[in-house]
Amino acid sequence: MDLRIFTEPQQGASYEKLLTVAKATEDLGFDAFFRSDHYLAMGSADGLPGPTDAWITLAGLARETKRIRLGTLMTAGTFRLPGVLAIQVAQVDQMSGGRVELGLGAGWFEEEHKAYGIPFPKEKFARLEEQLAIVTGLWETEAGKTFSYEGTHYQLTDSPALPKPAQAKVPVLIGGHGAVRTPRLAAQYADEFNIPFASLDDTARQFGRVRAAAEAAGRKSGDLVYSNALVACVGKDDNEVARRAAAIGREVDELKANGLAGSPAEVVDRIGRFAEIGSSRVYLQMLDLDDLDHLDLISSQVLSQLN
Repeated sequence: MDLRIFTEPQQGASYEKLLTVAKATEDLGFDAFFRSDHYLAMGSADGLPGPTDAWITLAGLARETKRIRLGTLMTAGTFRLPGVLAIQVAQVDQMSGGRVELGLGAGWFEEEHKAYGIPFPKEKFARLEEQLAIVTGLWETEAGKTFSYEGTHYQLTDSPALPKPAQAKVPVLIGGHGAVRTPRLAAQYADEFNIPFASLDDTARQFGRVRAAAEAAGRKSGDLVYSNALVACVGKDDNEVARRAAAIGREVDELKANGLAGSPAEVVDRIGRFAEIGSSRVYLQMLDLDDLDHLDLISSQVLSQLN
């Protein structure tokens, strides 16, 4: 079971704070550092000192880390043209020595688009499908050849399809709760399918849909990695769990029902239940980025048991 650290910087985090967390992620033995791709805080968070861009952040971290994988859950398809995104991700992959993964989604948070003047189209899912075809098509085009694409939303003519990523294949993540189109897209383009903030029952159902879609598309269902994203709130005792829950504005009982909360033993047991239904990777949503002791506890008493 891989454990990855997943951050939500739009809630309030500078690049320096993210760098500190990423270095701790590496030093403590976690598999990867991922971040969201948002420009506006949600809920009651003040979002200070303001948003950071996902791919600029990852470019910086690519030069400041050596081992951990780096990626997004999920890059918003509404934020970037697919040709530009292919260049950005390929460049950051080169900068990292081949450690980048691309999670790509349709985009959903209309308020942040309004706040920063980003168009918010109605046909987001159809655009996402074309974006996936273009980004992967550009990377797969042989050196010296060109790539063209004629879609409803995007058209490319004789692109040199450069630069190429350092990796022969940048892993692509697709995720969500959609019952039909999401599994179909995952079957066609994804190396990993991720379901965010889902119960065991909902996870099992969605994994089943993706496996069936993969088989229908002529792939082996086991060719994909299946993963969960879950909020983490771990403590040595009940008081520490309660303190950490209060710090992120959540209730302990709710977190135990919907996330990974409780003692290390409780969390190891719950992760094991997700493993039983096919999850081999968990993204730990860390909402208090000042609490590095939380990362240390998870590393020493959760990650160590899983390994």
